[in-house]
Amino acid sequence: MQGGQPLSALSTPREAIRQFTPNWFAATMGTGILALALGQLPGNLPLLWQLGKALWLFNIVLFVAFTLLYAARWVLFFNEARQVFGHSTVSMFFGTIPMGLATLINGLIQYGLPAWGHVAVAWAQALWWLDVAMALSCGVLIPFMMFTRQDHRIDQMTAVWLLPVVAAEVAAASGGVLAPHLGDACAQFTLLITSYVLWACSVPVALSILVILILRLALHKLPHESMAASSWLSLGPIGTGALGMLLMGADAPAIFAAHGLAEVGAVAAGIGVIAGLLFWGLGLWWMLLALLITARYARTGIPFNLGWWGFTFPLGVYAVATLKLGALLQLAFFDALGVVLVLALVAMWLLVAAKTTTGAYRGNLFVSPCIAGRDVQPVAG
Repeated sequence: MQGGQPLSALSTPREAIRQFTPNWFAATMGTGILALALGQLPGNLPLLWQLGKALWLFNIVLFVAFTLLYAARWVLFFNEARQVFGHSTVSMFFGTIPMGLATLINGLIQYGLPAWGHVAVAWAQALWWLDVAMALSCGVLIPFMMFTRQDHRIDQMTAVWLLPVVAAEVAAASGGVLAPHLGDACAQFTLLITSYVLWACSVPVALSILVILILRLALHKLPHESMAASSWLSLGPIGTGALGMLLMGADAPAIFAAHGLAEVGAVAAGIGVIAGLLFWGLGLWWMLLALLITARYARTGIPFNLGWWGFTFPLGVYAVATLKLGALLQLAFFDALGVVLVLALVAMWLLVAAKTTTGAYRGNLFVSPCIAGRDVQPVAG
C-alpha cells in the first residue's frame, strides 16, 4: 500500500510521473464495479442505470489517464520503473490493471451495447482477449518472480498476494458476460471454454493462498494498520469465483447445445448455480470476519493510502454475485441483501474517492516504494 509526500516535494509534474505505480489502477476496479452494480439493481430504475453509465464513462477516462501516466514513467524513468519487479508488494498490483480493464469490458456490454449496437460487442471482444493475455501474464510471471527474485516471509504475508492470481478469474467472469452476445457460435464456444480454463487457472490457486493466509493470521496476528484494507481482498476471489460460475453456467446450455453437447450444457448450468451458492456462503463467512477485523483496526485508526480501494472491489463483486443469485433463484432475500451491499459500496466509494482526490491534489499519494527508500520517506496519505 502507498503512503505519500507533501505537494511541495513534487517539484514538477514529472515527479508525479516518476512516483506513479500500478496501485492507482485499484481505483478503476472500485469505480468500475460500482458502475456495473448500479445498473443491475432490482427494479431497473432508469436514474440508477444512467448514473451507472456516467460512472462507467468516467472510469474509461480514469483508466486511460492512468495508462498514459504509467506508460510515461516507463519511457521517462525506465531504470526506476523496472525496480517494481523486485518489490514484494507493489509488483502484486500489476493484477489491478487487467481487473480494471475487465470492468470497462463488462460496461461495453451493459451500457455500450444498448447505446452503440454491435460495435460495442466487437470492441469488448477485442479488449477481452487483451485482458486475458495480461491476466495470465500476471498470474504466472508475478508468482515466478516471487519464487526467484523477491524476498518474502510468512509473517509479512498479506492478502495482496491474491491480486496477480485473481485477474484470470475476473477475466473468466467477464467472458461469461460477453459470450452470449457474440454472433458466431464457434466464437461463443471458444470464449466460454477459455473462460472456464481461466477460472481454473485462478480460483484453486487463490484458495490455496487463502489457506496460507489463515495460518499466517493465526500464528502472527493482524498485519500493520496500513494494510487494514487487505482483510477485504480475500472476499474478491470468493465473490468473483461465485459470479463467474453463475455467469458461465447461465451461458452454457445454449452454447454447448449449438455444438451437440446439450447434456454437458445442462450439467454446467446446474454446477454453476450450486458452485455459485457454495462460494457465496464462503464469502459470507469471510465478509463477516473482515467486518470484525476492520472494526478492530478502527479502534486505533486506519491511516489512509491507496490500499483503501481494497474495501471497494471485493465488496462490489460480492454484491453483484448476490444480485445475480437473487435474479436466478427468485429469492427476495438475495435481492434485499444485494441492495444493502450496493448501498454500503456507494458509501465506501464516496469516502475513498474523496480521500483519493484530496491526496492526489496535495501530492500525498504520489510515492513509489520501490525508490522511496533512496530519496524520500513515505508517510501516511
